[in-house]
Amino acid sequence: MTQRHPDGSGDDDLVLHLGREELVVRQRFETLSIANDVLIGVWFLVGSVLFFSESTATAGTWLFVIGSAQMLIRPVIRLARRVRLQRYRPAGAGSEHAFDF
Repeated sequence: MTQRHPDGSGDDDLVLHLGREELVVRQRFETLSIANDVLIGVWFLVGSVLFFSESTATAGTWLFVIGSAQMLIRPVIRLARRVRLQRYRPAGAGSEHAFDF
Protein backbone atom coordinates (compact mmCIF):
# COMPACT_ATOMS: atom_id res chain seq x y z
CA MET A 1 0.00 0.00 0.00
CA THR A 2 1.28 3.42 -0.93
CA GLN A 3 0.70 6.31 1.39
CA ARG A 4 2.16 9.54 2.57
CA HIS A 5 4.30 9.07 5.67
CA PRO A 6 3.23 11.16 8.69
CA ASP A 7 6.52 13.10 8.60
CA GLY A 8 5.43 14.60 5.25
CA SER A 9 7.77 12.61 3.06
CA GLY A 10 6.94 11.75 -0.55
CA ASP A 11 3.93 10.06 -2.06
CA ASP A 12 6.06 7.27 -3.52
CA ASP A 13 6.82 5.75 -0.12
CA LEU A 14 5.70 2.20 0.56
CA VAL A 15 4.66 1.86 4.21
CA LEU A 16 4.08 -1.58 5.69
CA HIS A 17 2.70 -1.72 9.24
CA LEU A 18 4.14 -4.55 11.32
CA GLY A 19 2.47 -4.43 14.73
CA ARG A 20 3.79 -1.31 16.46
CA GLU A 21 6.54 -0.86 13.90
CA GLU A 22 6.42 0.22 10.29
CA LEU A 23 8.73 -0.48 7.41
CA VAL A 24 9.10 2.54 5.12
CA VAL A 25 10.55 1.93 1.66
CA ARG A 26 11.52 5.21 0.01
CA GLN A 27 12.16 5.51 -3.72
CA ARG A 28 10.50 2.19 -4.56
CA PHE A 29 11.98 1.79 -8.04
CA GLU A 30 15.52 2.49 -6.82
CA THR A 31 15.02 -0.01 -3.99
CA LEU A 32 13.64 -2.61 -6.41
CA SER A 33 16.64 -2.09 -8.68
CA ILE A 34 19.06 -2.58 -5.77
CA ALA A 35 17.25 -5.75 -4.61
CA ASN A 36 17.38 -7.07 -8.18
CA ASP A 37 21.15 -6.41 -8.34
CA VAL A 38 21.70 -8.23 -5.03
CA LEU A 39 19.78 -11.27 -6.30
CA ILE A 40 21.79 -11.26 -9.54
CA GLY A 41 24.98 -11.38 -7.48
CA VAL A 42 23.64 -14.22 -5.33
CA TRP A 43 22.61 -16.32 -8.35
CA PHE A 44 25.96 -15.88 -10.09
CA LEU A 45 27.99 -16.51 -6.91
CA VAL A 46 26.08 -19.67 -5.96
CA GLY A 47 26.10 -20.81 -9.60
CA SER A 48 29.87 -20.37 -9.71
CA VAL A 49 30.35 -22.45 -6.56
CA LEU A 50 28.10 -25.18 -7.96
CA PHE A 51 30.39 -25.50 -10.99
CA PHE A 52 33.15 -26.91 -8.76
CA SER A 53 31.38 -30.30 -8.80
CA GLU A 54 30.10 -32.11 -11.87
CA SER A 55 27.07 -33.34 -9.91
CA THR A 56 25.87 -29.77 -9.25
CA ALA A 57 26.87 -28.21 -12.59
CA THR A 58 23.30 -28.42 -13.94
CA ALA A 59 21.96 -26.46 -10.95
CA GLY A 60 24.76 -23.94 -11.46
CA THR A 61 23.79 -23.55 -15.10
CA TRP A 62 20.16 -22.85 -14.12
CA LEU A 63 21.29 -20.18 -11.64
CA PHE A 64 23.29 -18.53 -14.43
CA VAL A 65 20.16 -18.57 -16.62
CA ILE A 66 18.11 -16.98 -13.79
CA GLY A 67 20.81 -14.34 -13.24
CA SER A 68 20.91 -13.58 -16.95
CA ALA A 69 17.12 -13.14 -17.05
CA GLN A 70 17.36 -10.72 -14.14
CA MET A 71 19.99 -8.76 -16.04
CA LEU A 72 17.24 -8.17 -18.62
CA ILE A 73 14.86 -7.02 -15.88
CA ARG A 74 17.24 -4.24 -14.74
CA PRO A 75 16.60 -1.89 -17.71
CA VAL A 76 12.85 -2.57 -17.45
CA ILE A 77 12.91 -1.35 -13.84
CA ARG A 78 14.84 1.77 -14.86
CA LEU A 79 12.42 2.44 -17.71
CA ALA A 80 9.38 1.98 -15.47
CA ARG A 81 10.86 4.50 -13.04
CA ARG A 82 11.15 7.10 -15.79
CA VAL A 83 7.89 6.46 -17.68
CA ARG A 84 4.46 6.45 -16.08
CA LEU A 85 1.14 5.92 -17.79
CA GLN A 86 -1.44 8.46 -16.66
CA ARG A 87 -4.98 9.17 -17.78
CA TYR A 88 -5.18 12.19 -20.06
CA ARG A 89 -7.70 14.75 -18.83
CA PRO A 90 -8.16 17.65 -21.25
CA ALA A 91 -9.45 21.01 -20.07
CA GLY A 92 -13.15 20.79 -19.25
CA ALA A 93 -12.90 17.10 -18.41
CA GLY A 94 -15.73 17.53 -15.94
CA SER A 95 -18.30 17.96 -18.70
CA GLU A 96 -20.17 14.92 -20.00
CA HIS A 97 -18.91 15.54 -23.56
CA ALA A 98 -15.21 15.71 -22.71
CA PHE A 99 -14.58 12.16 -24.01
CA ASP A 100 -17.29 12.12 -26.69
CA PHE A 101 -15.40 11.10 -29.84
